[in-house]
Amino acid sequence: MAVALLACLLALVLDFLVGEPRRWHPLVGLGWYADRIEAALNPAGQGGILAGGLATVLVVLPVIGVALVASALPWPYGLVVAVILLWVCIGHSSLAEHGMAVYQPLMDEDLETARERVGMIVSRNTRGLGEEAIAKATTESLLENGADAIFASLFWFLVAGLPGLLLHRAVNTLDAMWGYRSDRFNRFGRVAARLDDVLNWVPARLTALGYALAGRTRMALRCWRTQARAWESPNAGPVMAAGAGALGVRLGGRAPYHDGWRERPLLGHGEPADALTIPSAITLIQRSLVLWMLVAGGVTVLVEVLNRGVL
Repeated sequence: MAVALLACLLALVLDFLVGEPRRWHPLVGLGWYADRIEAALNPAGQGGILAGGLATVLVVLPVIGVALVASALPWPYGLVVAVILLWVCIGHSSLAEHGMAVYQPLMDEDLETARERVGMIVSRNTRGLGEEAIAKATTESLLENGADAIFASLFWFLVAGLPGLLLHRAVNTLDAMWGYRSDRFNRFGRVAARLDDVLNWVPARLTALGYALAGRTRMALRCWRTQARAWESPNAGPVMAAGAGALGVRLGGRAPYHDGWRERPLLGHGEPADALTIPSAITLIQRSLVLWMLVAGGVTVLVEVLNRGVL
């Protein structure tokens, strides 16, 4: 476990120093491959649940194969590959960059640019959004993607190594591509969406706990307990309710999507989101990340002590 923790720390340092890969990103290649599989098994949106399940297997199996081969590499090559794959999957710097790319035009009162940039990270209709709606959408995206991209990736790597890490990222990518309740994907994407729910169940709740401990703890726990179940997603509910409570802002509520307006439950407590909520959310994620690493370090030390029979 000590090597796994070292890989996590080195990957985070690499992400901080270099940022996200700008060219030849492996997840882009995975998306291209998934598109080819979907086009073959879901022509004109006619593929059902079985076709979607087969497509999920065809995408996931090669990824797991790569992970198993990489896991068998000897030291120090295995560590180097693990650090690189973690760096690619985590994307902490990318998340912060996308958030700040919306924050800056909001502070400059350039709503048109802010709408364009938030439209790059959310799947809703951003035309005509005001400052509060833009800040709210950005904050919700930061909190949820922090759980999916950062904390779930770290969790599965620490628990199951590279196979766990790459399995989660592959399934999460498929859910982002196919997990829509549209005519094309309602049945075809169901297996990927449910598998993503299963893989994210524990990490989402650990993320919510991290947000709570890194922010307004009592309010975050209260919002998690009373509001999370009303949210449509079983994993996004705890994450965003706890995150909103930790930040002391209100999220959720009515929002415009491409198929019309949706009435969503209210999350959090306090003032409406504004431009300053965005860097606050990024700071919350970073504080939670520090807590995760401290806990992982403590568990690693305890395991090493027990293995050596000191206690």
